Amino acid sequence: MNRINYEQVMENLILANCSGDQVPRLLLHSCCAPCSSYCIERLAAHFYVTVFYYNPNIYPPEEYHMRAHEQERFIKEFPAKYPLSFVEGSYDTEKFYGLVKGMEHLPEGDRRCFACYEMRLRETAEYADSHGYDFFTTTLSISPLKNAQKLNEIGKKLEQEYRPAYLYSDFKKKNGYKRSTEISKEYNMYRQYYCGCIYSKKERDAQIACKQ
Repeated sequence: MNRINYEQVMENLILANCSGDQVPRLLLHSCCAPCSSYCIERLAAHFYVTVFYYNPNIYPPEEYHMRAHEQERFIKEFPAKYPLSFVEGSYDTEKFYGLVKGMEHLPEGDRRCFACYEMRLRETAEYADSHGYDFFTTTLSISPLKNAQKLNEIGKKLEQEYRPAYLYSDFKKKNGYKRSTEISKEYNMYRQYYCGCIYSKKERDAQIACKQ
């Protein structure tokens, strides 16, 4: 089966929708400031971008708030072509734990993660729909550890349920992840060592302990 080049699909969507005087509104779900950095650099040249920080999976609360603070700080400091804005979603941890009940034992990158992808993307699509955005997407595909194929499959499904279009992406392409690390250093960002949830933290802590 031929894999879709989602980076090229995104470029084609930008060319078709952001030419001339057209500046669409895009709701960009973000997990953290470092992951958002290259995505914002890339997208804010073509869209009015609102960063939607919705991550009820993040553990512990101190980590959640630290990431939210860094996200808001970066948006205020980054010199985008078009104005950037920030929206923080609900930190409803019970929703996340209820969603993944029975999948706690699964490793990173398995069905638990896919359920978490969809939870966050669905909330993004709902917010984009109710607030008149033209597009929605997520920063998650920038991570080498995230399944871009699955993320875009979920986005495709959701754009059939909601009015805004999904902006397909694979932000890690064209050295996107490398660029995100460079921007993170430029802005002296806090960079977390695990994805976000308690299960990813336990798995990463165990990996670190094995190396010591």
